Amino acid sequence: MSAETAVQEALDEGAVPEAGAAGLPPFAVARARVESVELLSPSFVRVVFVGPDVDGLGNPGRTFDQRVKLVFPGRSGRLPDLSDEDSDWYQTWLGIPAEERGSMRTYSIRDLAVDDAGTTRLVIDFVLHLEPGATGPASRWASAAAPGDELLVIGPRRGRLDGGGIEYGPGDAGTILLAGDETAAPAIARILEDIDPSSRGVAFIEVPHRGDRPAISAPPGFEVRWLDRAGADHGTALIPAVLEHLGERAAAAATLSISDVESEDPLWETPQYSGLGEDIAPAPEGEAHSDCYFWIAGESGVVTTLRRRLVKDLGIARSRVAFMGYWRRGVAMRG
Repeated sequence: MSAETAVQEALDEGAVPEAGAAGLPPFAVARARVESVELLSPSFVRVVFVGPDVDGLGNPGRTFDQRVKLVFPGRSGRLPDLSDEDSDWYQTWLGIPAEERGSMRTYSIRDLAVDDAGTTRLVIDFVLHLEPGATGPASRWASAAAPGDELLVIGPRRGRLDGGGIEYGPGDAGTILLAGDETAAPAIARILEDIDPSSRGVAFIEVPHRGDRPAISAPPGFEVRWLDRAGADHGTALIPAVLEHLGERAAAAATLSISDVESEDPLWETPQYSGLGEDIAPAPEGEAHSDCYFWIAGESGVVTTLRRRLVKDLGIARSRVAFMGYWRRGVAMRG
């Protein structure tokens, strides 16, 4: 089932109230406690969160690439108070002194499961950027996390699908192409585990090392291709692999520089929204790869390069692609 279908079914069933219904916004602020920490590989650590507030977050089975905000403790070691349901949590957070409000980062949910006792476990896979000069507050926190530690999670209120945060929406596409680096791996994994088992396509995931291959349960008709960067720049393996898959062997074999897009703001463009404020026209008759939906996320320069190649060079309609710059080199965004 696609995200669009899930949302529409929920609307038809009356499971999604209008924003602000009963005086509650579609997003909730949850105080989440670490239940367990597991080092999955050299670059990934998995943290499982529980707590009474967590039991009211998200919609298990309808997660896809759902984004949530994580707020880490500030220098004081305390978490800010964002519990007032009647206030704008973000404006409240901005109004707190920097040393008290902590740091905020955006992450994708890796898993959201409810056990027989009704306890919800929220799973976040953190990418560890521990090289000198590359470590952000999320990586530092995750690398030292232990059971009992707490942070804040801002995510969709249980039973609400009207707050956004899910971009995956293939519509009636017959095949699907997912592509991203390690920061997109959790979202790709969740998409593959939530979509209809009859879905067909391919997922390209570029990771720092060969050992960075967390388990993914993909549908039988989906091929997962792990691409090891092995010390090279982001996109070195991903861009050629995607282009070769689309039949651009000669172009993919050439060296693809992304230096000309590093200074741009992170790209965010989906079939429904353009960060540039442009209208996205419906796909024209006879456009290239007309039966495929593309979901591409990760380092913004790599995503922008792929957008140019797919849209400008290959003639793929923008209305069939979601391009999402999760982070930009030199700027700490997701870890």
